[in-house]
Amino acid sequence: MKPTSSKPIRKILSLVAIASVAMSQLLMVLPSVAKDTKVDDSLSEDRKQALTHIVKQDCGSCHGMTLKGGLGPALLPENLEGKTVPFLQYTILHGRTSTAMPPWKSLLTEKEALWIAEQLKEGKVAESQH
Repeated sequence: MKPTSSKPIRKILSLVAIASVAMSQLLMVLPSVAKDTKVDDSLSEDRKQALTHIVKQDCGSCHGMTLKGGLGPALLPENLEGKTVPFLQYTILHGRTSTAMPPWKSLLTEKEALWIAEQLKEGKVAESQH
């Protein structure tokens, strides 16, 4: 019996890896092209307060209670330059492979992750710490 070649499997894995890198690059440079990505009006004030608490406490446990960094990188606007809101939303929802950043998609909706990403980019969560 002739052993099967692993070349097709390697080729598929290689293509998956290339597609994965391409997607991550796309998310990194993807501009906010949506007509209106602001979700302020679709979340209640109570939910916004709860999300702010989650960022300060849960995210803060790794990113520092003042979001200036810790186990995870700083989440201040100057540290997020070059990262788009959609990229941050994706990272919040899906985590980061091979890091301590977990996916939050089981606890947050896409709109909630978008709102958090917007607040982080604008520095509003860090401002509310004072």
